[in-house]
Amino acid sequence: LRLVAVLRAILEGEKAAVLKRDRHLPLSFHRRQEELKFGVGLQRLQHRVREIQALRDGAAGEGPGRDGSPLGVGLPRGTAKRGELPALILEAVKELEAAKQQVLKRIQIWKRQQQLAGNGAVFEENLAPLQKRCESLVEVYFQLQQQAMAASAELGAELLPRLLERFTEVLSSLVKR
Repeated sequence: LRLVAVLRAILEGEKAAVLKRDRHLPLSFHRRQEELKFGVGLQRLQHRVREIQALRDGAAGEGPGRDGSPLGVGLPRGTAKRGELPALILEAVKELEAAKQQVLKRIQIWKRQQQLAGNGAVFEENLAPLQKRCESLVEVYFQLQQQAMAASAELGAELLPRLLERFTEVLSSLVKR
């Protein structure tokens, strides 16, 4: 992790130097950067879903033994990190909402480019990347919602309805846009 942090700091410095030198980078650079940010966010979200699943399996005493997983080292089964599950789910929902915002921003950009195409601007009509983003996000959405429903006992009667409301808002805003 330390190596990754050092490399990230170096790359951020390089990026700042390039941006300082070339203030107006090509649109393809910005698009590629946005795609990479979304990809990393989606991978992080998928990892969160796997963490929630592992934590649920470990707390229930199912699945492969917690002895080998980094989440349950040295902790007894059933009692290990039970309070962490709601926090982990809430964090995953925040990341889901952030990824949704990125998709909605990209949809808005696509709509604006479509409008400008009416005035003669160059327009890329390929919707495949945007569709792939939406499908990936909805897939993770359903996995996360399934994990939240399965962990309803740990979440409690107060938190579960709020989470379900947030899930509904994410899906409805994607469908409406």
